Amino acid sequence: MRSLAQTGAAARFGLPLLLAAAILGWWEWGVWYYSIPPYSLPSPSGIIAALIRDWPVLSVSLWVTLQTTLAGMALAFAGGVALGVLLGMVKTAENMLFPYAVVLQVTPIIAIAPILLIYFPAPTVVLLTAFLVTYFPVLSNTITGMRSTDRGLEALFDLYGANAWRRITLLKLKTALPYILTGFRIGGPLALIGAVVAEIAAGTAGAGSGLAYRIIESTYRLNVPRAFAALLLLSIMGIIIFYTIVFISHLMLKDWHESAMQKER
Repeated sequence: MRSLAQTGAAARFGLPLLLAAAILGWWEWGVWYYSIPPYSLPSPSGIIAALIRDWPVLSVSLWVTLQTTLAGMALAFAGGVALGVLLGMVKTAENMLFPYAVVLQVTPIIAIAPILLIYFPAPTVVLLTAFLVTYFPVLSNTITGMRSTDRGLEALFDLYGANAWRRITLLKLKTALPYILTGFRIGGPLALIGAVVAEIAAGTAGAGSGLAYRIIESTYRLNVPRAFAALLLLSIMGIIIFYTIVFISHLMLKDWHESAMQKER
C-alpha cells in the first residue's frame, strides 16, 4: 500500500514537473535558435537573470502586494464568515442584505477600481478591491454550510435542551466548517487577482508600487525580462497562498471530515 501511495505521489508531482521542464527547455531553445530579442520575448534564463538583478526593486513591490493581499483576505474571511453566519441563521437578514452582496460580486472589479481611485488613496483602493472579490465566495459558502446541518443532530440538541450559543458553536459552525474552508480556497487566490487589478488601475493613474505596477512600468520601458520576473513572482505568490490554505484546511478537517480523511488513506 505504501509503495502504491509513493508511486501515486511521484506521478502527481513528477509529471507536472517533467512537463514544465520540457516547456521551459523548448522555450529556451526557441529564443536562442531564432535569436529573439529580449524586448520581444525573454528566455527563461533571462527572466531568472532579471529576477536576480532587479531583486532589490522587485522584493519591495512583492512585499507591498503581499501585505495588501493578506490584509484583504483577512478582512474578507472575517467579514464573510460573520455575515454568513448571520444570514444563514436569520432568513429576513438574508432577504435584505444578500442581493447587495450579489450586486457587488457581479459588477466587474476592473470597472470599480478606477472609480474608487477618485475618492480614496491608491493603497486603500487596492485593499478594498482585494476584499470585494474575496468576500462573496466566503459569504456564500458560509450560508450554505450553516443550512446544511443534519436534522437528526438538530433534534438531538433539542432533546438535550442546548441553548442557541451551543447550537451555533458546537453544531452549525462545525457542520459549516468544510464549506467555509472551501470558500477560503476559492477566495484566497481571488484576493491576489483583485489586488493586481487595483494596482494596474492605480499604476495608470500615476500611483502604485506593487508587482502589477512594476509590470506596467517595465513594459513601458521595454524591460520585458523584468515584467516577466514580476509575473513569475505573482504566480509563485498565488500558488503559495492556495496551498497554504489547502494545508490549513487539511489540518482542521483530517480527524473528522471524510473529504480530508480520504487523502490520508
